[in-house]
Amino acid sequence: MDLLEYQGKELFRKHGLAVSEGAVANDVEEAVAAGQRLGFPVVVKAQVLTGGRGKAGGVKIAADPQQLRHHAETILALEIRGHKVRRLWIERASEIASEYYAAVLLDRSARAPLVMFSSEGGIDIEEVARAHPEKLARRHVSYLTGLTREEAVEIARAGQSAEDVVEGVAQALCRLYAVFKEEDATLAEINPLIVTPQRQVRALDAKVTLDDNARFRHPDHEPYANLDLIDPLERRAKEEGVQYVQLDGDIGILGNGAGLVMSTLDVVAQVGGRPANFLDAGGGANAEKIRQATELILSNPAVKAVLFNIFGGITRCDEVAKGLIEAFSALKPALPFVVRLDGTRAAEGRELLAEANLPGVHPAAGMEEAARLAVELAAARR
Repeated sequence: MDLLEYQGKELFRKHGLAVSEGAVANDVEEAVAAGQRLGFPVVVKAQVLTGGRGKAGGVKIAADPQQLRHHAETILALEIRGHKVRRLWIERASEIASEYYAAVLLDRSARAPLVMFSSEGGIDIEEVARAHPEKLARRHVSYLTGLTREEAVEIARAGQSAEDVVEGVAQALCRLYAVFKEEDATLAEINPLIVTPQRQVRALDAKVTLDDNARFRHPDHEPYANLDLIDPLERRAKEEGVQYVQLDGDIGILGNGAGLVMSTLDVVAQVGGRPANFLDAGGGANAEKIRQATELILSNPAVKAVLFNIFGGITRCDEVAKGLIEAFSALKPALPFVVRLDGTRAAEGRELLAEANLPGVHPAAGMEEAARLAVELAAARR
């Protein structure tokens, strides 16, 4: 679960990290009232679950209430990388002497937390790694011992922190690690971690991703579920227990198993098509889940053709066929469907579809054949 900036800062504050004072605003009037309480100048920040806010015009400084009103109106009208801005964070402006970068993330290949720090903050960390690798310190940390103060000091110096704030940076790293571990995060990032002219170290931004698999341990995380900011179809899929991500193409995709679905997306792209979604019906999907998944795909008006790519293991192909037949009976779709069934009870599934003689359903023997046919059918409807 990705958190908005202000939510990440709540967790930072909880674990003793210094953050700037601010307030959430859901509309222009709330934004102006927040600015008047905090005192000017303030920074107006779009709260969206994506990066690139500054470049998109989603971060502005306001010197007075009139300017704040203007910026709030402008930012609330933005859509940043497909995310509509519905919420603002109004923060007291900070004096900045230096901008650093700090992060703790789960390194899955090493099966350990990775602590990163650089004195080159405020820009993409990938650019720092490319242009100034000597200024990016990385260290894996043992889950058993955690990040010690001594290790944090070494990391701060290795990342070329100014000597007079090494202790402050080390303290910030230790507290950031506490956020990572105690909140069951997979990422806790600050960019920038600023040093003020008074030599205080403070988190000016927050990017936190919490592990969904650990939510049962954190009932206090429930308010962080930003359902109003999630695409309505993705939210509906989540409620129905289906893994669905909307994309920008016109070929609806359904498969069983994330690996198979990803491969299907790749093959569709390779033969010239553009997937409209990622949809993993999961192992053991029954007829009802297939019907629900089909309805989700058809709810996207951009879809011109649908591709079912099923390799039956736990999932039975005859159950997939029954689900598709039920979906056609209830929804009566006018779109063409390409269906590839292979594996467990595939012959029975193909026989059911043949007997049903569903309008617009085209069987395919292999993945590439299915992808090419779906691309052709979608092109014919554009």
